[in-house]
Amino acid sequence: MPTQERMTIEERLKYLRIMLPHYKKATRKDRSKLLDEIERATGLQRKTIIRRMNGILVRKTRARQRGRVYGSEVDDAIRIIAESEDYITAERLAPNLKGMAEHLVIHGELQASTRLLDQLQNISTSTVARILKRVCQDQPRLPQRGPGSANRCTQGVPMCRIPWDESEPGHFELDLVHHAGRSSSGDYVHTLQMVDVATGWSERVALLGRSYLVMRDAFKRILARLPFPVLEFHPDNGSEFFNDHLLRFWGQNIPGLHLSRSRPWYKNDNRFIEQKNDSLVRAYLGHERLDTTDQTNALNTLYDKMWLYYNFFQPVMRLVEKRNVYDAQGTLHIRRRFDQARTPFDRLCATSALTPEVQKRLEQLREQTNPRRLRQDIYQQIRALFNLPNASADHSEDVYQTLFAPVLV
Repeated sequence: MPTQERMTIEERLKYLRIMLPHYKKATRKDRSKLLDEIERATGLQRKTIIRRMNGILVRKTRARQRGRVYGSEVDDAIRIIAESEDYITAERLAPNLKGMAEHLVIHGELQASTRLLDQLQNISTSTVARILKRVCQDQPRLPQRGPGSANRCTQGVPMCRIPWDESEPGHFELDLVHHAGRSSSGDYVHTLQMVDVATGWSERVALLGRSYLVMRDAFKRILARLPFPVLEFHPDNGSEFFNDHLLRFWGQNIPGLHLSRSRPWYKNDNRFIEQKNDSLVRAYLGHERLDTTDQTNALNTLYDKMWLYYNFFQPVMRLVEKRNVYDAQGTLHIRRRFDQARTPFDRLCATSALTPEVQKRLEQLREQTNPRRLRQDIYQQIRALFNLPNASADHSEDVYQTLFAPVLV
């Protein structure tokens, strides 16, 4: 085990408890090999490991607790220094305690003896953290804007993840993909994408800018084409989703809609849509800038073809089991099992979300579509998209060749 990742005492004891049954059953030769492995993993001496294996693998409490090393003068100094630095974390505060104390002495904010300065220089980070927790818990801090005050529309919307084993269609993860290129100045094209967790059904619409009007029109376009009802929207915390106008639009047009949102800075809360952002948007468009109306219209034409191709002809696999497994060395692994690959439309037909009329119409649409020809049309449409002029820079055939030359060989 790398020296920079040494086990704690509790981790060592837990590891020894896991290895104990193997140690008891092993032969003399196998025990020697097992002890070598445990010695490398824990960093303990061989005799210590043997004594532990033949003893009690629990941590004993101290018969007599140690007394305090640092007195009230250290507490007072840390309180003043922490206040001066706006109560930063112990990891940031501890290395600079002595220097800040000397600085505050010059300005008359603190009185420090030589002994106190030595203690502030030698005190550990964990001890500083404990002192801060005790002496600074009620101290006021400078006002800070949090996610709740930054966007009041998110208040009351629960933060969660749609379960990976959700079986009912209609629970959608949402995201907005930016096509700004190297500069985010001005208006540029975005892709609004929705993915149904239960079936893998996906919807995409291109929009120029991200104002309420274009977002509203994009959702109208999706809702008009979506063959089954929406039960839940699960976007991130962006103001393009959570604003008074769009919340009012959803309430008027999607009765009974349930709203949830991901936790800030936790992209894995929207794991399904993040994966599709990569495979169904970035894989086709890269990170090039798109910023004209013609490009927006051409991209929507492309997405119409991709809607048919990926929902009706591209099988997807769905996770059906996830469990924890320990190997012979006691290392934890997550074992996942997936079901047989089926298209999102086939998965949708296996539920009761489609009416018989809609299902028959979609089956006829699939029967009338040549998937090979449709794929060729998709790549021709991408070529046409990248041949369109860009408002801020020249778009050329080089972009298309860079992205898709290996595919077309």
